[in-house]
Amino acid sequence: MPTTDAVLTDQLALEIARLGVVGVSSDVGTLHRVTELAARAVPGCAGASSVRWALADDQRPDPLASAASHPDLAEVVDRQLARGSGPVFDVVLHRRAVSSDDILAETRWPETMPDMLRRGVRCFATSPHLNGQVMVTLTLYGVAPRSLAPDQQALAALLVAQGSAAVSNSLQYDRVQRTATQLQEAVEARAVVDQAKGILMHALGCDAEQAFAEMRRVSQTRHVKLTALAQRIVGDQGLL
Repeated sequence: MPTTDAVLTDQLALEIARLGVVGVSSDVGTLHRVTELAARAVPGCAGASSVRWALADDQRPDPLASAASHPDLAEVVDRQLARGSGPVFDVVLHRRAVSSDDILAETRWPETMPDMLRRGVRCFATSPHLNGQVMVTLTLYGVAPRSLAPDQQALAALLVAQGSAAVSNSLQYDRVQRTATQLQEAVEARAVVDQAKGILMHALGCDAEQAFAEMRRVSQTRHVKLTALAQRIVGDQGLL
């Protein structure tokens, strides 16, 4: 994992701002962009990983998606998630950042530290950001001890905040889209049922209430949904 001396250029600032735009990418795509931007923008950061978590009041946090800027770092994250323990779990459980300036001297997380060392990591910092029911954690990795300066953590905080906002916005957007689709389907179903009632009223010489009662009777006796029956009456299966 090569180190980087990249700084926050105008282009990087624009890319960070675009993280919050709804519809730009999926959850996993957003996490990948966060990790890539962290590796490019934070001095001393050789790579990064991020995880989106599902939170429940009485349950352990559940990782829903993850991304890493390098395959070796993806393995470090995957091994933590598989074990259900490690620094990233401590961050989520206690809602506060953790870090290690030199993991050779680190006594916490005895299972995770060897995983990092074998992949060339010597220091790391993990920070969380909570946005409603969405939590995203971002971990920065350095290949030299103390290479992640504390004064650079503000940029990491900005990245993870934008990433969690993007995921939260996408979830809200999806919910609105599903509601709109359901409403549209309900309107279309009502239209075809009304059209079928009109056909029955004309054919049977009855009023709207009687026509609807007949449709419900046939629907129940033949175990056919009312809208499907209406489509058959209208004679056009493509209305819905």
